[in-house]
Amino acid sequence: MKIDDYGQHIYKEQELLNALLQTEVNKAHKAQFLVTDIDDMYIKNTNELLDYTALVNYIESTDTIQEFDKKKQAQYMMPKYYKDFNIAEHILDLCNNDEELQRCGEELLLYLEKDLFELLIYLKYLVDILERNNIIWGVGRGSSVASFVLYKLKIHKVNSIKYKLNINEFFRNN
Repeated sequence: MKIDDYGQHIYKEQELLNALLQTEVNKAHKAQFLVTDIDDMYIKNTNELLDYTALVNYIESTDTIQEFDKKKQAQYMMPKYYKDFNIAEHILDLCNNDEELQRCGEELLLYLEKDLFELLIYLKYLVDILERNNIIWGVGRGSSVASFVLYKLKIHKVNSIKYKLNINEFFRNN
């Protein structure tokens, strides 16, 4: 298996067979595999046998990583309610005082500048699903805990204002 510049896993035939046979989870979750050097008829027959599009021919992209990410963000599968959701207004409504409003405003400008509002909307959707299904997730880790916006969205449980964490720690590599 190789991983392309976008982080996608690309399988050749034997690697694919091993991955498909390794676990039933792939079938239960209808995992999709990008493949290379595999005959089109084999792909068609496998997809028909599994009764879903499990195998997709890998086509090398000429997009920049930012363009690639934007295209993938446009494909997020979530209800229309979330696609039309005003995430900035929602986050600002969650603020309890002027300090929180100021911090969220500054961060939202950075998220906007980096074109990450679609990601914030998806994270809101994800947290709503986790809460609705009583699924527990982590406290938070890495530089993401420097984002007060992510704290307000419940992505992590570390109050970056309380601990005086600088948002630039989160955005320094992005």
